Amino acid sequence: MDKSFLKSSSIVTAMTFLSRILGLVRDYFIARYFGANGFTDAFLVAFRIPNFLRRLFGEGAFSQAFVPILAEVRANHDEAEVQNVINHIGTKFLTVLIIITVITVVIAPLVIFMFAWGFYFDADSTKFDLASNMLRITFPYLLLISLTAFAGSILNTYDKFAVPAFTPVLLNVSMILSAVYLSQHLETPIMALAWGVLIGGIVQLLFQIPFLIKIKKLPRLARGDHPSVKTLKKRMLPALFGVSVSQINLLIDTMIATVLVSGSVSWLYYSDRLLELPLALIGIALATVALAKLSKHFSNKDEKKFTRTINYALKIGLLLGAPACAGLVLLAEPLIITLFQYDKFDAFAAHMSALSLIAYGSGLLAFIVVKILAPVFLSRGDTRTPVKVGVIAMVSNVFLNIIFAYYFAHVGLAVATSISAVINASLLYYYLKKQSIYQFSNDLIKLFLKVLLASFIMVVFILNFSNDISFYLENSVWQRITSVAITIIASAALYFACLRLLGIRMKQL
Repeated sequence: MDKSFLKSSSIVTAMTFLSRILGLVRDYFIARYFGANGFTDAFLVAFRIPNFLRRLFGEGAFSQAFVPILAEVRANHDEAEVQNVINHIGTKFLTVLIIITVITVVIAPLVIFMFAWGFYFDADSTKFDLASNMLRITFPYLLLISLTAFAGSILNTYDKFAVPAFTPVLLNVSMILSAVYLSQHLETPIMALAWGVLIGGIVQLLFQIPFLIKIKKLPRLARGDHPSVKTLKKRMLPALFGVSVSQINLLIDTMIATVLVSGSVSWLYYSDRLLELPLALIGIALATVALAKLSKHFSNKDEKKFTRTINYALKIGLLLGAPACAGLVLLAEPLIITLFQYDKFDAFAAHMSALSLIAYGSGLLAFIVVKILAPVFLSRGDTRTPVKVGVIAMVSNVFLNIIFAYYFAHVGLAVATSISAVINASLLYYYLKKQSIYQFSNDLIKLFLKVLLASFIMVVFILNFSNDISFYLENSVWQRITSVAITIIASAALYFACLRLLGIRMKQL
C-alpha cells in the first residue's frame, strides 16, 4: 500500500468532509429561509455561472494543466526557476481573469440570457432581472476563487494538501452568516446570498497567502514571456473542456431547467448537492492527490508506481463509491426530507428533489471513475484524449436531455447526466487500454465482484429495515436525523463486515 498516497488522500478527504458538511448546513439554511421557487432559481443560476467557470479556470482545467508543469519544473530545475514559472503563469492568469470578470459584470443580462434563456422568455421578468443583478455581485467570485485554486495547486505540489482542502469551509461559513443575519437587513433578502459568495471568495484567497509565504512561493507580478505559459496554454485550452464535462452537463441541465416550471433549477440543485458530498469525499479527494502523485511518477519515469497509483485510486473509489451509490438511491427522499424540508421548503419540493437525486445517484460510480481516470492522461501532458471523450459525452448528454426532459421534466435531465458520465468513464478506460497505459488488474476485478455482493446484502438490509417515508414526514427533526443516521451507520457496518468476511483487508490492498 502507498502510505503517502493514503495519508494525503485521507487528509484531503477529512478536510473535504468538513467542507461538505458545512455545505449541507449552508443548503439547509438556504432551503429553510428561501425555499424552492423563482427567487432561489434566480440566485442558483447567478451562483452556478461563476461556480461552473471556477471548475474550468480554478481547480478544474487550470489545476489539471498547471500541476504537472510545476511538478516537472520542480523535479528538473532549482527553486528559483520554480518561482519564475509561478510568477509568469500567475501574472498571465490574473490578467485573463480580470478581463473576463470586468466584461461579464458589464454585460450581465446578456450572460444570464445565454445561460438561462427561460428566464428571459418568462412572462414575469422578475427572475431575469434578479439573476442579472445578483450575477454582478457573484461573478467576481470567479477571479477570487481561481486565484485561490492557483495557490492551492502550488501547495498541493509541495504536498501541502490540508490547507487547499479546508479553504472551501470559509465560503460556506460566509454564506450561512449572510443567509441568517445579512438577509434581515436587505430589501430583497435573497440578495444576501450573492454578497455571501463575494465575501467568501475574498476570505478564501486571503487565507491561502500565509501558507504560500511559509513555503516561500508567493507569486509576484512578472514581465515578458516564459515557455511554461505556452505549455500551459497548449494543455489548458483543450482541458477547459475535457476535464469538466460533468460540470458542463450540469450547466446544460440548468439551462434547460429554466424553461421548465419554477423550482426545477432548485430541485436539481439540492439533489446535486447531495451527490457532490460522496463525489467530493471520494472522487475529487482521490483525483486531487492522484494528479500530484501521477505527475511526479511520470516526471521521474517510474512506470511501476504510476500504474500502482491508478490501481490504488480505483480500488478505494470502488470500495467507498459502491455503497454510497446504493445509499443515495435508496435513501434519497429520507435524506432530502431530513436535511431540507423545513419552513419554506415543503414536501412537494422534497419529493421532486429526491426523484432527481435517485437519477444522479445512479451515476455516482461513473462520476468517480471519470475523476480518477482523466488525471491519468493529464499527468502525461495528454489533453487531447479527454477532450475527444468529453465531446462525445457532452453531445450525448444534450440529445438525451432533449429526449428525457420532454417525458420526465427535471428528472430526465438528471438521468441524461448520469448516462453521459457512464459514457465518459467507459471511453476514458477504452483509450487508456488502447494506448497501453493502464488496464484493470485481476485483483481489481475480483474486488469489484466482492464489493458487488457486499453492496447487494446492504441493499436488502436497507429495503427491509429502514423506516418508510411517512415516518420522516410525520416526525421531528431529531427523530429524522436519528433514524437516517442509524440506517446509514448500520448499513455501512454491515457492508464492511461483509467485505471482511469475503477476505478484503484495507491494509492488504
